[in-house]
Amino acid sequence: MSTEASSQRIDTDCAIVGGGPAGLMLALALLRHGIRVTVIEKHADFLRDFRGDTIHPSTQELLADLGLLDEFLALPHDDMERVTVSWQGSELVLADFTRLPTRRKVMTFMPQWDFLDLLAESASRHPGFTLIRETRIDGLIREDGRDDGRVTGVAGAGPDGDVTIRARLVVDASGRDSDVRSAAGLHPTGVAAAMDVLWFRLAKRDGETYPFIQAGSGMIITIDRGDFFQIAHVIPAGTWSGTDADLTIMKQRIGRISPRMADAVAAVTTDDVHLLRVRLERLRRWFTSGMLCIGDSAHAMSPAGGVGINLAIQDAVTAARILGPVLRGGGAPTNRDLRRVQRRRSWPTRVTQFVQRRLQGPLIAERTPDAPLPLPLRLLRDHPRLTHLTGRFVGLGARPERFERIEPGV
Repeated sequence: MSTEASSQRIDTDCAIVGGGPAGLMLALALLRHGIRVTVIEKHADFLRDFRGDTIHPSTQELLADLGLLDEFLALPHDDMERVTVSWQGSELVLADFTRLPTRRKVMTFMPQWDFLDLLAESASRHPGFTLIRETRIDGLIREDGRDDGRVTGVAGAGPDGDVTIRARLVVDASGRDSDVRSAAGLHPTGVAAAMDVLWFRLAKRDGETYPFIQAGSGMIITIDRGDFFQIAHVIPAGTWSGTDADLTIMKQRIGRISPRMADAVAAVTTDDVHLLRVRLERLRRWFTSGMLCIGDSAHAMSPAGGVGINLAIQDAVTAARILGPVLRGGGAPTNRDLRRVQRRRSWPTRVTQFVQRRLQGPLIAERTPDAPLPLPLRLLRDHPRLTHLTGRFVGLGARPERFERIEPGV
């Protein structure tokens, strides 16, 4: 039976560090095949602001495969058939999902804590699942205690003391600032990002609405949370240090992009603003003997397109398909097995990061009101059929994944 209590020592088949979308989706996929899984989450719950809330059509297709789509749709959510942008007052379609080969042809917005609770609750129905909360992993256990030995588990501390977890496979899904990845000697490389993102809440007045994306001299993304708006404001990298002068510049820029928002943003203080430093980076090698990195631990993405969660979940699906049979058979994945996961997922990661790099300039460029539309937006405006291609790229990803088995050698 599932438990959520910490333990001095746990023996499991797969230890997953990080209870985010990738970690919990991987757990669910492995549990379906009778594999014991322990997920270690450093927080007490999933209730944190300013996390990605987009559930793409391809992820909803995976939920349908798992028999969870009806439960998912029973939770509060909003659907979007097309991603549009208000560019200096003119509305343009960026991506159209209505022709995707999926059950749900929409992007869905749902607080990530609700989505994670759904995955965790579903996992808890399996007898082999253990979720340990409030536990920080700070070390790896290696075979024979050698620094270069195979990873055979993780160690850390929780509310009841030290925790040791032994496993035939360790998966790091703990994010871009992973201590586990560093302990394994895996270090990302990447390019300097041209933009950062400022997150803050905005008070909502009765009947007030804003376009999802507003752009022109920078960009504003607005997520309606019911009783407030969650705002993501894209700025040039390194231009925010949290001073009053920075706040004044931010408000002036928002006023140029969205004159209607200028009055509402006047009440925002520096303490209300949270900075996300955008990083575009990836590991050259996603694994070491006995351990695999997926999601942001393997490749930190820009928030452009909101595709980071989608990529992370597809990493998890691929890892389950390739490594699940090995674990189910009682074995431990070899480096060759782990390399197959990276090979499958490296290409879509590189393609997506390339597109995100190309988008950075147009997203932050300062423009006068009479400046012409950037070329990509002109193409989408003049050739509407292209919006179905962008819809496919955003909604499905460069290489969509499903739960069917991958044949040897793929």
